[in-house]
Amino acid sequence: MTWEEQFGELIEQVDAFLDKTLPSEETYPQSLHRAMRYSVLGRGKRLRPILVMAAARTCGTDPALVLPTAAGIECIHAYSLIHDDLPVMDNSDERRGKPSCHLVFGEAIALLAGDALQALAFELIASNGFDLGLRPQEVLRVVKEVAQACGSQGLVGGQVGDIESQGCQPNQEMINYICSRKTGALIQASVKAGAILARAGEDRIAVLSQYASHLGIAFQIVDDILDLVGNPEKMGKRVGQDEAKHKATYPAAFGLEEAKRKVSKEVAAAISLLQIFGRKADLLRRIADFLLHRDH
Repeated sequence: MTWEEQFGELIEQVDAFLDKTLPSEETYPQSLHRAMRYSVLGRGKRLRPILVMAAARTCGTDPALVLPTAAGIECIHAYSLIHDDLPVMDNSDERRGKPSCHLVFGEAIALLAGDALQALAFELIASNGFDLGLRPQEVLRVVKEVAQACGSQGLVGGQVGDIESQGCQPNQEMINYICSRKTGALIQASVKAGAILARAGEDRIAVLSQYASHLGIAFQIVDDILDLVGNPEKMGKRVGQDEAKHKATYPAAFGLEEAKRKVSKEVAAAISLLQIFGRKADLLRRIADFLLHRDH
C-alpha cells in the first residue's frame, strides 16, 4: 500500500467516525447540529487526526484504537475555524470551498456550534478510556495536553497574538509566538496524544514532540505563503487577506524566498528526528514532505 493509500484510508476512517458521532441534523436543536455537521464534514485535509493515528502507529499501536481522540481533535480544529471566520475576528466569507458557517447559519448559531464542538471534542477524547479500553491514566494525560494546547498558552493565545500584532512591524519573536501557538500547539498535541495513548516511552514522546514543533511552524509559514501566492480554488478561500490586514507573518517580515527556505529547514529538522523509529515512522515522514510541497 502506498503512503497516499494509507493516508486516504485513515481519512476515510476519520470521516466515517465523525459522520457517525456528530448529532443528526434532525436532532433538536436542528440549527445547531446542522451547523456543526456543516463545519466538520466534507472537504478538509484531516491533518491533525491523521497525525494522532500516525504517531500511534509509529509507536506500535493500531491507529483505530485512538480514533475517538483523533476525531475529537478534528472537532477542536473545526471549532477554531468557525470562530476565526466570524466578523469579530477575521470576517472571512469562505472556508473549505463553501460559505463560512456564520453566513449560512448566522453569527449566534456559528458561535454556539464552535462551543459545542469543543465540548464534544473532550467527550470523545475521554471516551477513549471507556469504549476502546485504553488506560485511564494515558487518556487523562491526553485531556490535559489537548486542553493546554487550546488555551491561553496555546491556540487561543496565538490567536490573540495574531490580532494584537496586526499593523505592527513583525519580528522573529512575535512570529515564532504566533506560529507555535496559533497552529503549532494543536499539531504538537495531536502527535503527542497518539504517542501517549500508544504508551510510548518518555524519550520517544519527547522526540515526537520536537518533530511536531518543527512541523507546526512549517505548516503555518506555508499557510502564510499560500495566502500570498496560492490558488483560491484549491485552497477553498480567498487569498491576500493577511496582507490586507497587515498581519505579522514570516513572508511579511523576511520575504517570500526566505520564508520558503525556512519551511525547508523546519521540515528537514522534523524528518531528521524520526531516525530512531526506522521504517515505522514512514507515514510521519511523508506527512512532513507533504507539508513542504502542499498547494492548499
